[in-house]
Amino acid sequence: MNDSSVLTLQQLNNYVKKIVERNLPEVYWVQAEISSLSVAYNGHCYLEFIQKDQSGQGYVAKARANIWKGTFQRIRPYFEEQTGQRLAVGISVLVAVTVSFHEVYGYALVVQDIDPTYTLGDMARRRKEILDRLKAEGVMDLNKELAIPMVPTRVAIISSATAAGYGDFCNQITNNQFGFYFKTQLFAAVMQGDRTEQSIINALDAIAAQADQWDVVVIIRGGGATSELSCFDSYDLAVNVANFPLPVITGIGHERDDTVIDAVSHTRVKTPTAAAEFLIGIMEQSAVMLDTLGQRLASSIQNRMEAEKHRMTMLSQKLPSLFSILKIRQEQKIALLFEKARSATQKMLQQHAHKLEILQHTVDAADPQQILKRGYTLSVCNGHIVTKASAVEPGMVITTRFADGEITSTINEITKNKEE
Repeated sequence: MNDSSVLTLQQLNNYVKKIVERNLPEVYWVQAEISSLSVAYNGHCYLEFIQKDQSGQGYVAKARANIWKGTFQRIRPYFEEQTGQRLAVGISVLVAVTVSFHEVYGYALVVQDIDPTYTLGDMARRRKEILDRLKAEGVMDLNKELAIPMVPTRVAIISSATAAGYGDFCNQITNNQFGFYFKTQLFAAVMQGDRTEQSIINALDAIAAQADQWDVVVIIRGGGATSELSCFDSYDLAVNVANFPLPVITGIGHERDDTVIDAVSHTRVKTPTAAAEFLIGIMEQSAVMLDTLGQRLASSIQNRMEAEKHRMTMLSQKLPSLFSILKIRQEQKIALLFEKARSATQKMLQQHAHKLEILQHTVDAADPQQILKRGYTLSVCNGHIVTKASAVEPGMVITTRFADGEITSTINEITKNKEE
């Protein structure tokens, strides 16, 4: 091998550069996904494009790319205006590139233009895929099926503490014209950038741990570039919102089509202020309903009182007649009782009179005078009735009583019955 056949690395790279420039001189439209992106202090944008395999896990191609400052200042605002999406890692793009090879930096693509319609289509496709997956899993409407309480005064807020939208929400809900009181607490989260998805999920987990202390959850984000909203088109975030145990209200502050979490939330409103007005509106409806029920109750009580008053009036008018009827009935009852008592008393007196008559006959029959009238006599000696012949002796004086008088006799002889 002679020295003339040996090349330096620079010479070889220069040779490759000439071949590339000579054989690939045109502008090529390339489909790719951005895997890394950074903007240098000098305004140049440095990217890496990849193409994934069918499984979506491995790479089948990778290339470094540059967007020089002038081109970047032209295509970035145009792309973001058309898509509502900033150039960021993870999005698919259709870019016009030229192929370059630098002796030091090697192979690279230089982006000359970008077609936002391709990215729009890809974003729509990805959003549709996520929504289709959520529908297939049966979680799409889970949060919508939850009932918002009639008095949703306990509000958990997910937002950036420094966001203007958070301030607008608090001001609106605190200073509402009806004077309704709301208990609110901020669960701070990052609301833009690559950390948004996990940050909101962490806030939801914190609220779920004390779910019994809250009525609703409000996810709010103030105004800003719509290009910062791709983080809300996330499957993992959407699943967390769809399965959340409390109604979730989203007010992310954008006018374009709903994000994925808007689609799965209980209620989507356009702005943080609208979220506050939504809750105030529910409270107002409940207050009106309670006022209506109160009026109905008062009216019902008034009607009942009037009816009772009328009934009492009618009764009072009937009282004299009722009293007269009652008096007659009572007098009849008393007369009947009196007649029963008189009859019973008369019967009882007759019974006692008959008994007395029998007793009188008995007493009369036992009267000594009556016995004497029947021919019997009564002898008395020394103040004692003589019932036996052996009770006296000859010589004693006895008095014998008859019905019409008495005689005094001196006993001369006593004759006793043989049986004695």
